[in-house]
Amino acid sequence: MTMDAPLDMRPTAAVPPMPANGLLTSPILPTLLKLTLPNAIAMVGTTLVAVAETSYIGRLGTEPLAGIALVFPFVMLTQMMSAGAMGGGVSSAISRAIGAGNRDRAATLALHAAMIGACAGIFFTVTMLMFGRAFYTLLGGRGGVLEQAMQYSHVLFSGAMAIWLVNTLASVVRGTGDMRIPSVTLIGTALVQVAVGGTLGLGLFGLPKFGMSGVAAGQFTAFTLGAIFLAWHLVSGRSRLTLNFKGFRFQRDMFFDILRVGAVACLSPLQTVLTVLIFTKILAGYGTETLAGYGMGSRLEFLLTPIAFAFGVASVPMVGMAMGAGLVTRARQVAWTAGTAAGITVGAIGLIVAVMPSLWVSMFTSDPGVTAAASSYLVWAGPAFAFFGMGACLYFSSQGAAKVGGPVMAGTARLLIVGGGGWWLASAGAPAWTLFALVGLAMVVYGLGTALSIRLTRWGK
Repeated sequence: MTMDAPLDMRPTAAVPPMPANGLLTSPILPTLLKLTLPNAIAMVGTTLVAVAETSYIGRLGTEPLAGIALVFPFVMLTQMMSAGAMGGGVSSAISRAIGAGNRDRAATLALHAAMIGACAGIFFTVTMLMFGRAFYTLLGGRGGVLEQAMQYSHVLFSGAMAIWLVNTLASVVRGTGDMRIPSVTLIGTALVQVAVGGTLGLGLFGLPKFGMSGVAAGQFTAFTLGAIFLAWHLVSGRSRLTLNFKGFRFQRDMFFDILRVGAVACLSPLQTVLTVLIFTKILAGYGTETLAGYGMGSRLEFLLTPIAFAFGVASVPMVGMAMGAGLVTRARQVAWTAGTAAGITVGAIGLIVAVMPSLWVSMFTSDPGVTAAASSYLVWAGPAFAFFGMGACLYFSSQGAAKVGGPVMAGTARLLIVGGGGWWLASAGAPAWTLFALVGLAMVVYGLGTALSIRLTRWGK
């Protein structure tokens, strides 16, 4: 005759960890779409902020518009690194811990993530305050344009830590499967940024007109408030993951768990920014109309990126929790479903504008030369948008599995094709349409290369 084991001694390994949101068992596509929607709304809101900010900077004059163009690549790099690259590493580590049933580890990872975000923000502040003028001069900034860029840059990058903390803490919350709070926070941040930046920049409601410094102050203020709110949300117990500072100690393996994904993933936004800068430099030799037409066409690509981002970010906790629970097959199914959905959505828009480019181009210009260049770009690059959307989404899914090496290599291939191939075509005097076709080819290589790397890379132990 045997006695039952005491309740607290009974084995629990046979009971699979079940997160409160059911991400381990819910049907994949409906769950993915449910998580994607709030992200898409937040990303569209963030994109509209860029449009609004550009509009009231335009009221300040031509030099401020040129100045913001110099700063924009570095702002984009900051956002992409903190939200997409390191942020994906944060969400991946936390979701894998939750999937394995270890919420204490997840909470400890969150605190280490906050430290990484704070340190990265400080690094950006110091770097841009010390070397910003040199960077903008290298990009061609001179005279009044350079001074306008510096006014904006000094204020904005003084608050780089707030930007990193907002995106890092939002990634912590996303790692638990909660997409609503990060999305609401980003929308609120966007509204504050537009209101404060416009008011201080243009001197509305009787306030002094601070110009570019005032516009940047809007982002500084908004992200500071956003960081405070997310920190309060995580500490107050209202989140699915509550931060506990009692007994906290530094653990090297926690940093490694985040950085082995996030640090490698940071190469991807660097590649993206370099690709844009190199190709813009190459096209500058083809004249103002061609450069303006490319800028108009690539702006649509920029607006479509949030769609792939929304699907990709939604897939990270689903993949991560499945990997943590040992459900490798489900993790792969999530990745392929998300990549397919992103590719179809972004690709459909690309095909429409490739067939009827005037739908997009006519919204911005009636100049025949610019219209012809923009239309040529959309005709050649538009059909490849599907591969770009699929690749960008699969890049995030691979973060959930902590296997980002392949997608980063695919991004390197895209950079080399655009940079090396573009330089060769320009040197040979090839027409502009061949460069646009090269961009489309690079997108195809990026998408297929990312998919192939995931197909060939072993997930799990």
